[in-house]
Amino acid sequence: MINDLLNYNLKIYQNDSQFKFSIDSVLLAEFVDINLRAKNIIDFCSGNAPIPMILSTKFDKNIVGVELQEEIYNLGINSIKINNIKNITFLNMNVKELYNYFDYKFDIVTCNPPYFKYNNSSIINENNSKAIARHEIEINLDDVINVASKILKESGSLYIVHRCERLVEMLNLFKKYNFGLRKLQFVYNDLNSNSCFLLVEAKYKCNDDLKVFKPLYIDKYLEGK
Repeated sequence: MINDLLNYNLKIYQNDSQFKFSIDSVLLAEFVDINLRAKNIIDFCSGNAPIPMILSTKFDKNIVGVELQEEIYNLGINSIKINNIKNITFLNMNVKELYNYFDYKFDIVTCNPPYFKYNNSSIINENNSKAIARHEIEINLDDVINVASKILKESGSLYIVHRCERLVEMLNLFKKYNFGLRKLQFVYNDLNSNSCFLLVEAKYKCNDDLKVFKPLYIDKYLEGK
């Protein structure tokens, strides 16, 4: 089926049996700040391509999306085609294979990764596609930040959306791979809820210089859409 991608004047292919895009991808794309000198952007774990497509409406840059699961990748390809977007290259491959794939470095990496750790005792979705999208079966947070450090330019930005309980782990991984924390925003469903996830920007080979943004409330955000 084909749906509207919120109010971006874009159509997106979805499949009820697959993992559909959600508000966290939209908010991550809106969180990205691109300076005029930036030329190359890559989105890890792209799903059916909501983040690359939203970024294409905001920035006239070279945008690459990467999605492992072929069925979901094909949804993204169809979405890019139906919207006639020319500046997105969409790849069907594992992010962990990107180390030597490009002969240039990126200015920005974005990622809405699988949120949940995976081990033999994990309770996962019976739908394999959804399980891979939600759990760290094929890629984990360490992999994401490690690969980003290999393909980013010095001072390049890594933007991630993730669950709040993974923040301490994320900060430790930033130190491990030589990232400095720059921006942090907590996201809430409404005024009465605890934070459901967070948006983060870290810069490669830079010092910490953190700005904590005002809380973002999903209900208020959607009222404006």
